[in-house]
Amino acid sequence: MHWSDDALVLGARRHGESGVVLELMTREHGRHLGLVHGGRSAKLQAVLQPGNSVHATWRARLDEHLGAYTIEPGSSRAARLMASSLALFGVSTLTTLLRALPERDPHPHLHAMAEALVERIDDPDLAPTLFVEFELALLAELGFGLDLTRCAVTGRSDDLAYVSPKTGRAVSTDAAAPYKDRLLPLPGFLVDQPRGNRPSARDLADGFALTGYFLDRSVFDPQGSRLPEERARFVALALREAA
Repeated sequence: MHWSDDALVLGARRHGESGVVLELMTREHGRHLGLVHGGRSAKLQAVLQPGNSVHATWRARLDEHLGAYTIEPGSSRAARLMASSLALFGVSTLTTLLRALPERDPHPHLHAMAEALVERIDDPDLAPTLFVEFELALLAELGFGLDLTRCAVTGRSDDLAYVSPKTGRAVSTDAAAPYKDRLLPLPGFLVDQPRGNRPSARDLADGFALTGYFLDRSVFDPQGSRLPEERARFVALALREAA
């Protein structure tokens, strides 16, 4: 068995004296593990850093085996990202979120979004918006997608301002009036704000609160865990930059 694919490095752990077990988010084969012989060499250690992109070839005798990777360098971002606290917390959060995906389950759309996000993760103008959009996409891929296209009460697609914490469906301003204190704010950049406009700190906070609520309820809490602490630090830095 063998295949080759483009991938984003999520992390690596020691294996034996000189090897590592490498975890990748691949384009066509999902989140996938494999052994890299000599992965702790100085040359490969620089390549196998979270946030870098590589081209990987995986080989195994049987499909269910761990198998071994041969790695070719792609986009090396780690050195640049290490200079930014926003990027470090962002990459750490991103890798944790991607580990919520079942192993070897293909998600090419999420791979593309993750690559685009990590390329801009140190940009305070772009990274927060892209991160919220990525978290929405992750929820959808896991089967917990939100319906932000039309009002759950009226069916209209305009003036959407809230989301029901029970159903994950949008609600318009008028329909939400009697019980808006029990709803989650829906920031404009997720529904009708033109792309390229930088959201306000308030809108970004509402966006992260929205995705965080559903990630915690639907993904992490059922596993007996919580959202990663690095996410809270990433959000705090992003909001401070936006303020």
